[in-house]
Amino acid sequence: MPKNPPESMQHHLRRRLNRHARDRWPQVAAIEVRFRAGFAYVTAESPCGQRLPLCRLRFTGVLHTWGFALYLAGDDSYRDDILPSGLPAGSPEEALDRAGALRLHARAPAVRVPAGLVVLVGPPASGKTSFVRALIARGQIDGEAVVSSDEIRAELFGTSPDEAESDAADAEVFEERDRRIAARLATGHSAIAESTNVTPQARARLIALARRFHAPVTMLRFDPDVTDLLQQHTERGRTDLTSADVRAYAALMAQYAGADRLRSEGATGVHDVPGRRQATTPEEAAAHFSFA
Repeated sequence: MPKNPPESMQHHLRRRLNRHARDRWPQVAAIEVRFRAGFAYVTAESPCGQRLPLCRLRFTGVLHTWGFALYLAGDDSYRDDILPSGLPAGSPEEALDRAGALRLHARAPAVRVPAGLVVLVGPPASGKTSFVRALIARGQIDGEAVVSSDEIRAELFGTSPDEAESDAADAEVFEERDRRIAARLATGHSAIAESTNVTPQARARLIALARRFHAPVTMLRFDPDVTDLLQQHTERGRTDLTSADVRAYAALMAQYAGADRLRSEGATGVHDVPGRRQATTPEEAAAHFSFA
């Protein structure tokens, strides 16, 4: 009979899955993991105590790679399945997201975003603009709530691309962005800061602005797989950014925009926005959220 992994690995897996669930699946109160005969059985527990089996992970002898089987509610069994990577094994987080997208998506209550400053955090081509457009199309937010640095740059320097990339232009763009955000926060309305915001310096300026008006700060993370990110960049057809630029932004995101770091900087709430990696369209992602 296959052996269970050592206690230290079991503890690591439980902690890892629960940390990921807090960031990506806010409708889950806790992740329970039971070990038997070399398998880890993963169950989600709701805030009201309901338990929902998700998947079974097979110990491969490697801490970061587990075989994946999806729970089938129809006959109370598990079936070997493929992760979004196309492989039958991968990280525990990939397995949780795959099972969650199928088992939790329909049950997921909307994440409530309070009135205040909403900061989108993600590299170019990560889906921020598509998400915002879906929110507007669904009537979840007012289009005037969105303050986009790219749109401001186009308004101010649309006919002068060389001038638009200067340090003086950056200063003017962000001064105007801050003015528009302040105008909304001062009247008690929400403002959505749509720019990359992958560095602490960029976020510090926004957080300081929100504090002037005692407004809560909600950060929404867009963190796709790099392969998906580059594919989305290619599909957008933008010529002002290269693939190397997009990779550089993704590296900054990985280094400086983890959920724990964002909370330590002063975010009231941090939520991941699902995307292509979770086989979720912008419209489906928008349905995960409600805005006060």
